[in-house]
Amino acid sequence: MEGAGFQEIIAWIDSLGFWVWWIAAGGLIILEVLAPGAIFLWLGIAAVVMGGIVFVVPEMDWRIQVAIFALLSVASIALLRKHFKPKEIETDQPNLNQRGKGMIGLELVLSEAITNGQGRALIGDSGWLVEGPELAAGQRVRVTDVRGSSLQVEEIKD
Repeated sequence: MEGAGFQEIIAWIDSLGFWVWWIAAGGLIILEVLAPGAIFLWLGIAAVVMGGIVFVVPEMDWRIQVAIFALLSVASIALLRKHFKPKEIETDQPNLNQRGKGMIGLELVLSEAITNGQGRALIGDSGWLVEGPELAAGQRVRVTDVRGSSLQVEEIKD
């Protein structure tokens, strides 16, 4: 697979020395600006570090450089995930903007029987799809979970 053209390209890249990594870093950081996702930035930082390593050890083989860059990339992304993951915000309304989650524990009366696992219940003036065991219309149920737009219910035994 390593033909004469490939050898020439590798020789040219090798002649750039540490600059190839700093150019790659610049390209990755520009890519991060154009397509933000907080991945290319960390790959760019890994390329900057790799450029520094090649500056100090210029005779390093390109295969070793690529392997070290891969390790630095994984390490920088792991750091990103560890130190910059979204923090839970403490609030007195944890279910804000999650209308269904606020209904867990709510007791309802079925407006339509649950057959084949699905039925309907009214909450205020809105009809909601409910899923649960086979139950007749008029039966009292408790909401146990929300999946998408349907409420998971269980029978309330008197």
